[in-house]
Amino acid sequence: MKSILIVDDSKTTRQILHFSLSDAGFRVTEAVDGLDALNFIERDRYDLLITDLNMPRMGGIELARNTRKAEGYKYTPIIILTSESDDEMKMAGKRAGASCWIVKPFEHEQLIKVINMSLGPD
Repeated sequence: MKSILIVDDSKTTRQILHFSLSDAGFRVTEAVDGLDALNFIERDRYDLLITDLNMPRMGGIELARNTRKAEGYKYTPIIILTSESDDEMKMAGKRAGASCWIVKPFEHEQLIKVINMSLGPD
């Protein structure tokens, strides 16, 4: 079972994603911000990260940058899921190591499709 780390300061967003991704057959862990996520990354291995952009303590771009430096995470897919659609922010995310940028609101089927494409075949 593939594992996904969800990083979002919105409890509601985390719950919606958790339900949807669990229902799709993924093992899901939740983190409340980037620093919380880095603690999980140090202790466990995740196949994919989904992160919000703007969060207290550490946002999604800084998280992507730090995740790329963590052992075993150089090529792990990182999806930024945010309401931000500015092209400059998207480029900053890409430079930091984000694999994909999805703007909220989003279709859950679209997200599952992007996740499956990002993870590739088993």
